[in-house]
Amino acid sequence: MRILLDTQCWLWMQVTPEKLSSRSQTLVTDPENQLFLSSASSWEIAIKYSIGKLPLPMPPTEYVPSRMEASGTSALPILHAHTLHVSTLPLHHGDPFDRLLIAQAQLEALTLLTSDRQFGAYEVEILWA
Repeated sequence: MRILLDTQCWLWMQVTPEKLSSRSQTLVTDPENQLFLSSASSWEIAIKYSIGKLPLPMPPTEYVPSRMEASGTSALPILHAHTLHVSTLPLHHGDPFDRLLIAQAQLEALTLLTSDRQFGAYEVEILWA
């Protein structure tokens, strides 16, 4: 399975994996599955860290790459096609980072791991955290 991790779920994996369901924990630790973290999530983490809303043990420039490597998570870059696809999505969700994750999941045929129930309103395969 190819899994795109919602920002919150990726952060939970790093510090409090018990917040994920047992099924989600099994799937994200199974080496047969491919895990992806969007550049949008890295951007969101950087913004929240810089304004004091996300405490981390080290700056995001160190934290995100080191934790991605440790968890076997691959980077998913943001492409123009992803950003433009956002314009085709219904306005069920107002968060621009989340809307971009939905667009990426749709275009890249990824299953989206999330706990955000608003994602369920979109045509995207969801794995509930």
